Amino acid sequence: MNVKLASSYGFCFGVKRAIKIAEGYENSATMGPLIHNESEINRLQNDYNVGLYRELDEVKEKDTVIIRTHGIPKNDLKNLRAKDAKIINATCPFVTTPQQIVKKMSEEEYSIVIFGDDEHPEVKGVKSYGKDLNDVHVVLEPSDLDKINFKYDKIATVAQTTKKKEVYLEIVNNLILKNKEVRVFNTICDATFENQDAARELSKEVDVMVVIGGKNSSNTKQLHSICLENCESSYLIENASELDETWFKNKTLCGITAGASTPDWIIQQVVNQIEKS
Repeated sequence: MNVKLASSYGFCFGVKRAIKIAEGYENSATMGPLIHNESEINRLQNDYNVGLYRELDEVKEKDTVIIRTHGIPKNDLKNLRAKDAKIINATCPFVTTPQQIVKKMSEEEYSIVIFGDDEHPEVKGVKSYGKDLNDVHVVLEPSDLDKINFKYDKIATVAQTTKKKEVYLEIVNNLILKNKEVRVFNTICDATFENQDAARELSKEVDVMVVIGGKNSSNTKQLHSICLENCESSYLIENASELDETWFKNKTLCGITAGASTPDWIIQQVVNQIEKS
């Protein structure tokens, strides 16, 4: 089986930065999973003794705590400081930006619209910076806007960094048609754009497409969705153990892309196994 990698894939800047930070703090722990890749989380645990706090109550005074790439809610950060924890902030700068935009615009009496998944840790963190949480609204599609009663006639919008730009444009257009003033902040990460565009192009020319990444990773699921638009035989896996030989029967060219939290060593294992099929 011949294999072709997308022109852009894998670790983004924010993830590379967070991994490097975590590797520099042995015997520490992250507040929530550092990234959405269980295999890499396990590597950090085994090689650097970087543990995992799932709840604030697990943190003891003066513990070293690494803030995950997706960030954490403002009150959680405040409570960590109250515990006198040593805080190492590995929040991606592209995530910190919408946090500060929401803080500033809500203080200037703009109603806030966040395009994203309400249960995603990044969105929870961004939302927490709103002055009035009842006027910070999270939407996934334009129709969600119909259910909202805005407090102000001025709207400011941000997007989860890993969302599709096309859907964000639809949401923005809907807001512009119905509101006097709309401030639009493009907070979707450039790396996400590049990976999505590369996956879209590659999926048009291959017989089968394999997307590698965490099953709970938003950007990886987006890549899989994009690939399915052009290649029905598109599959999402976390590692080489999930590959199925039947996927490659009567196929000649396999395309591969990977989410922003997928390390090179996992990608290489998948490539090696597919090439043998």
